[in-house]
Amino acid sequence: MKNESQLRKLTVTAMLSAVATVLMFLEFSVPLMPPFIKLDFSELPALIAAFAFGPVAGIAVCFVKNLVNLFFTYSVGVGELSNFMLGALFVFPAGFVYQRKKNRMGALLGALLGAVIMAVASVFTNYFIVYPVYTAIMPMESIMGAYQAINPNVSSLWDALIWFNMPFTFIKVMISVIITFFIYKPLSPILKGRH
Repeated sequence: MKNESQLRKLTVTAMLSAVATVLMFLEFSVPLMPPFIKLDFSELPALIAAFAFGPVAGIAVCFVKNLVNLFFTYSVGVGELSNFMLGALFVFPAGFVYQRKKNRMGALLGALLGAVIMAVASVFTNYFIVYPVYTAIMPMESIMGAYQAINPNVSSLWDALIWFNMPFTFIKVMISVIITFFIYKPLSPILKGRH
């Protein structure tokens, strides 16, 4: 019975990884953000995996979706590395807290904690990892110009990351949290084989 449970967990995590991979490809631009910042909902399956099977399953989904996307990247893998790190920083606290407090409040607290950690960490991963590589492709003046076209008061990359990327990242994952709150309860018995 334990082997069957482990096999189901592995299979469902793989299926959620496939869904996350597809969702990562379905990215789109959003108003009031520079055109190179895209929105996707690929953290949604990772959050569902973290709630259903624990934080390691959520991190596995983040890993697989970024590994697959490495074959189609224009960011030399840096965007995928950042996306993996940020996704793991989101789903680990969410899954960890929920595994210890399995109710709506535990899910909400874990997801909020993960969203805040991910949003704050996005400033540093972008500043120290992503943008140093992107400036080899696009000059920093062009990057800053895209931010300043929306808000002329942005004077440095730190400003841009704090006023644009951090809130964007938080809102992006909170959309996934809201969707999860609507679909997780009906999905949970199916994911765990209790229907």
